[in-house]
Amino acid sequence: MSAKLMIGTDLAAEMVTKAGERAKKLYDETGVQPCLATVLVGDDPASATYVRMKQNRSKKAGIGSRSVVLPAETTTEELVAELHKLSNDPEVHGILLQHPVPAQIDERAAFEAIAPAKDVDGVTMHGFAAMAFGEPGFVSCTPGGILRLLQAYDVPLEGAHAVVIGRSPILGKPAGMLLLASNATVTYTHSKTRDLASIVRTADIVVAAVGRANFVRGDWLKPGVVVIDAGYNEGNVGDVHFEEASQVASLITPVPGGVGPMTIALLLEQTVEAAESETVAHPVDVLS
Repeated sequence: MSAKLMIGTDLAAEMVTKAGERAKKLYDETGVQPCLATVLVGDDPASATYVRMKQNRSKKAGIGSRSVVLPAETTTEELVAELHKLSNDPEVHGILLQHPVPAQIDERAAFEAIAPAKDVDGVTMHGFAAMAFGEPGFVSCTPGGILRLLQAYDVPLEGAHAVVIGRSPILGKPAGMLLLASNATVTYTHSKTRDLASIVRTADIVVAAVGRANFVRGDWLKPGVVVIDAGYNEGNVGDVHFEEASQVASLITPVPGGVGPMTIALLLEQTVEAAESETVAHPVDVLS
């Protein structure tokens, strides 16, 4: 293997530690403990595992967590009502709706029920617009984690050609916007792009977020490319054929251990930031 691994684990741990320090400082000074509410619809084992992982990380960082588990047959209206309730709860600072949700639910309508000030996962249209225009708000966590990882490994972004494979509103599209804001030249592609391999071969940076195991092959890549694999498929397999790509790339993220830890770390960091902002906007009287 010629590529150097871009490991997210240590950087994520550092981010979580710093978020915990900020959470403790906020609690010591105001009595306010940052709180992340997680909402899970149904009993999908993988989703339940992700939620438990996020709750455990929250606890270790001194961030409170609240778990809302709804039955699989929940309607859009019922889920929206629950998210409105959490949005109006002053003790909740961040809301995470675990996705995907069951097929009968309008996922976009559910996301839009989350108050922008508590959208710490960066899934609302308001959050996307703020991010795209460089205005205050919370970035989508996986794309934001990707940018942090690129910065940590000193990957030059200005003037680089970044090819994003995938157009999800919470992954591919915001990843491109953040790269564009860093002065990269961005090409959006997807599974239906004509002659996709030829386009990918022009990239200095590839972000694979298409949701298909081993979709990106080694012969799609030019030597020295930086490969970010944001996919996660059954069997701990990413969207990039790791063995092939590792022979061509200069840097590559493993799956797991690359992008995933960064996503959770940024979620917790933004939850603390939301609590800090809310406390500044609405100070709490602390009895001595």
